[in-house]
Amino acid sequence: MLSEEFFAAICGPPLTSNTAIAKDVSIYHQILSPAHANRATFKKSATPVGGLAVSASHIFAGQQDRAYVHVYSRLRGGQEAFIPVPEKVRCVALAGDTLVIGTAEGRLVLWETLTGRLITTPPCHVQGVSCLAATPFHILSGSDDSNVHVWSLPQLLALGDREEDPEPTATLSRHRAAITSLAVGGSAAHRDTNLAVSASRDKTIVLWNYQTGEALRTLLLPAVPLCAVLDPVARALYVSTDDDEDKLQHIYAIELFGEKPLLGARGAEAASTAVSIATPFGTVPSDAGAASCLSVSYDGSSLLSGHPRGGILQWNLGDGDSGSTLPVQLSNLNAAVTNVAFVPPHLPTSQAAATFVVPPKTSVQTIVKPSQMGRDYAVTVRFDEVDAQGDEAAFDTLVNQPGFPADFLNNAILAFENVEAKETEDADDKETEDASDLRRQNQELLEIVNEQQAMYQEALQKITELQAARS
Repeated sequence: MLSEEFFAAICGPPLTSNTAIAKDVSIYHQILSPAHANRATFKKSATPVGGLAVSASHIFAGQQDRAYVHVYSRLRGGQEAFIPVPEKVRCVALAGDTLVIGTAEGRLVLWETLTGRLITTPPCHVQGVSCLAATPFHILSGSDDSNVHVWSLPQLLALGDREEDPEPTATLSRHRAAITSLAVGGSAAHRDTNLAVSASRDKTIVLWNYQTGEALRTLLLPAVPLCAVLDPVARALYVSTDDDEDKLQHIYAIELFGEKPLLGARGAEAASTAVSIATPFGTVPSDAGAASCLSVSYDGSSLLSGHPRGGILQWNLGDGDSGSTLPVQLSNLNAAVTNVAFVPPHLPTSQAAATFVVPPKTSVQTIVKPSQMGRDYAVTVRFDEVDAQGDEAAFDTLVNQPGFPADFLNNAILAFENVEAKETEDADDKETEDASDLRRQNQELLEIVNEQQAMYQEALQKITELQAARS
């Protein structure tokens, strides 16, 4: 049975002297359905908001006010590596096999998990990097300086000597205060999309086409947004806010393509028109505190929120009207919950990760680290043999290409012809069988008629003999 699993990380000292919670546990691997339970725990970490990233085989946890990242093995259940970086870590994100680290000095540090190569960008942000979002081809970095930079991942990972330091391909600047959260839309068919969402302490959320730098829509909130996430198909946006004027914390659900779409050609208002969001999806219980992190399940039916007083709440996205949804507390971790992240259903569990990890198509032969004065690594890589049939299945090939391939159409035509030939052959066989059956029936009827005639002749002869005897 397919199960829903997620990771949660905490930061800070225990809130109470709860002996039921194991000491030093700071990262939790839990099952949401079919029944909520703990699967595994990992110790000795203090992960800031946005400081957790999970791959198929490992967990990457940046450390609060520290210049290093802990790497945990999901298979072995313990810490496996320690990654020092030049500056304090603020946030992390995974872009394929590359770990992206945002620092307190406004830099990006990229660590290739397969080779160990470390790449550092210049401090393009005036202040620290507050949040990150990654796609297979781009990285978005938000900062306390109110700007969002868009980076090309292939340019950052390019090998060889660089004449110039890497720079952002675009800068998204419409906010007037620190960026608190970033989200990027994605889908299975198109791995890289154009929709991005940035939230800021100026109480606004901006929807962007991040490749062109165009602001698609500005949303006005009654309180400071702390976290923003998109649902799996990027049709709805969920936002958690800090205290409003009534000292309440809310969760907002914003439909991007509802009855009054905010995006697309059917939008009732111009893109330059700001839209006020006033009605919340739900109100956070007063004893939980404002949600510092959100995560949507991969079927879009559940929303998890982590809170500074240790609670993890589950919101049913299909239950009730706006403003009336009540959450269910899954667990209390007895410390501030800073990260909640669902694990994609196709990723393996911690007990079977090695079975499902896809091996790389390259093999690293040698790695020569630079001297103290240098900055370039010398990496020798061998390309492994690839199956001649390709990695994509036939179904994926048909879905991802326009129209139908010629061989597919030819096979379909042949299939129809084979069906017609079989139907004709079956009809001929049936006609032959029917004719044979008719001849057999006629022969049986003829035998019955002959038998009846013989009996009639015999009876007639007996009658003639009796009449002759009487006379």
